[in-house]
Amino acid sequence: MALKQNRAVLALGVALCASAILVSVAGAQAFATAGQTQNSTDAQTQNGGETRATTSSRADAYFNYTMGHIAEQQFEQTSRSEYATQAIEYYKRAYALDPKSSVIGERLAEMYWKAQRIREAETEAKGILQRDPNDVQTRRLLGHIYLRSLGGANGNGQSEAVTRAADQFKEVVRLDPADTESALWLARLYRLQNKHELAEGVLRGILKYEPENEAGVEQLTQLLLDQGKSGEAVALLEGVTAKSSSPTLLDLLGDAYTQTKDLAKAEAAYRKATEIDPSEMSHQRGLGQTLLAEEKYSEALKVYQKLEDLMPDDADVYLRLAQIYRELHQFDKAEDTLTKARQYLPGSLDVMYSEAMLYQSQGRNEDAIRVLSEAVTGVKGQSEVLPTRRRNLAVLYQQLGKLYSDTENYSAAVNTYAELGRLGEDEDHRARLLLMETYRTAKDLPRALQAGKDALAKYPEDGPIKNSYALLLGEAGKTDDALALLKPLLKGKDGDRDVYLNISQVYERGRKYKEAEQAARTAEALPGAPRDNVMTWFLLGAIYERQKFYDRAEAEFKKVLAVDPQNAAALNYYGYMLGDLGIRLDEAEAMVKKALEEDQYNGAYLDSLGWIYYKQGKYMEAEEPLRRAVERESHDPTIHSHLGDVYAKTGRPELAAAQWEKSLEEWRRVLPADIEPEKIAEVEKKVNQSKHRVAQKAAPNAAQPK
Repeated sequence: MALKQNRAVLALGVALCASAILVSVAGAQAFATAGQTQNSTDAQTQNGGETRATTSSRADAYFNYTMGHIAEQQFEQTSRSEYATQAIEYYKRAYALDPKSSVIGERLAEMYWKAQRIREAETEAKGILQRDPNDVQTRRLLGHIYLRSLGGANGNGQSEAVTRAADQFKEVVRLDPADTESALWLARLYRLQNKHELAEGVLRGILKYEPENEAGVEQLTQLLLDQGKSGEAVALLEGVTAKSSSPTLLDLLGDAYTQTKDLAKAEAAYRKATEIDPSEMSHQRGLGQTLLAEEKYSEALKVYQKLEDLMPDDADVYLRLAQIYRELHQFDKAEDTLTKARQYLPGSLDVMYSEAMLYQSQGRNEDAIRVLSEAVTGVKGQSEVLPTRRRNLAVLYQQLGKLYSDTENYSAAVNTYAELGRLGEDEDHRARLLLMETYRTAKDLPRALQAGKDALAKYPEDGPIKNSYALLLGEAGKTDDALALLKPLLKGKDGDRDVYLNISQVYERGRKYKEAEQAARTAEALPGAPRDNVMTWFLLGAIYERQKFYDRAEAEFKKVLAVDPQNAAALNYYGYMLGDLGIRLDEAEAMVKKALEEDQYNGAYLDSLGWIYYKQGKYMEAEEPLRRAVERESHDPTIHSHLGDVYAKTGRPELAAAQWEKSLEEWRRVLPADIEPEKIAEVEKKVNQSKHRVAQKAAPNAAQPK
């Protein structure tokens, strides 16, 4: 997960502007006069003379800094070079009086940059260093001058400026180990050079002497997160935030927990940060995104509504609100917020993508396809050198291909994934996985297997491809071949859970239920949170249901729903099982309706509801969801059979016969592992009885004289 979008590692155009000291010329002169008076007193007093001299020096530095700032402002307003010269001279005097002031050094460096006197400044500093290489003040200034030049450099020039700045700050830290500010700059520059170990060493050195240095903790945390060392980042931040409740560090702790997928702790960290500093938007954004990830949509809605009040022109807030309203099935509000987002980001790809997702949620797949196709055309028209072009096309092709597959336009899905594969190797890898799934969904097992074989030939050591190909082999009844691919993937690590579940599915598809159960139980025993076993329990429920061990299946589905009450797949499977058995029909109806609240256009869920109505004797009510189910899943033999039964019960034998015939036709196309001889025999019996009734009805008419 990418961290929050408004956080960058380090902007190349480094912004070093210190807060302007807003004092008048008269005030500065009065300050200087006070310093001069103090100097006069110092000359007459021996005791405490050093302290008073230091105070006087700082007063003079302050005066010169202020005068330099005023001259800098005059230069910005008039562009007259004499003001630039005055500002530089004043800043130089101030820096000479207070050489450790990072603020003065930064202003002097920036003023050289504004006056376009970088070369002059560099030459002057280098001359001083030739005479005295250990002049830490000059090295510090030269480092800031190189930092300033980053903003106007490109390519090699920028890289060279980073190297030169790093060299100077490295020397500053060597000469003045107590200069924490320079050490922090050195760490940033090492990170820009991808010298992560050196950066980490510098930062840990800072924290060794200043364990609660917030800037150092923040940088080291970001470095660890960027390197995927989220566990170390969590440990570091937990230690610091236990002593100091810094909202910035709590925000980073939320990021670290998010990366480790500990969303509950991430939420707690962001909440604490928002309580301490409710005005900082990044804390609110982090909390909102975490609540979204936790599917706590109502709570997330409150956060983003607050952000909407604070930032009424932020398109991203409206996009998030649209997503929340979509998940809550408040589609009118989702459309309204997308309209607002479009006002602030006309022609935005993010807005178009969200619009397509909204249409898909409403069952308007053709509209979603139209919007995504327009988005693809727009992105393809962009320059190929744009770094976002390839990434955006990859996202669009994946979603567009899925929509084509959902609408059973499998050839279009295949062509779309072929386009995805042409973008690059990473996309080719993803496209091959999607092709396997598309052919399997289309029940074209020979092509699915060939796609898997080709993918494995190109990526012979790739785990996801091996897993997907093995599942296809399981569908084809080639259990031993599938297991030969899967078992070597077991490494004795956390990732073994998914492998064991795939092994279980392969056994289940091969009707080796004992072995399937054993593999699933092995997955269940692996360390992890209860939520990690949701898929395990669901699979065990299916394994038991296939064997007609309904009580044991029910126990597993209850485990799923105890951890994830909104799990639509479990609600549907459990509800359908009860409905098919003709027991606890009101309970079954409630579960399936709850599943439909999560996915109201799902053909399987609609079929379940229609079949439960049929079992309740509500034949007229059963017809509508079953007709909609057939529209969504036109190649499902069970749905056609159910609709035929409803037509038969409502006195429409011709329509019933047509649906049973269609069911029998679709049974001939199912994958080998999906064949259910009992159901096929039942449909064949209905078809034969229907034909017999038609024949009997026609026989008397045939016997009558013409």
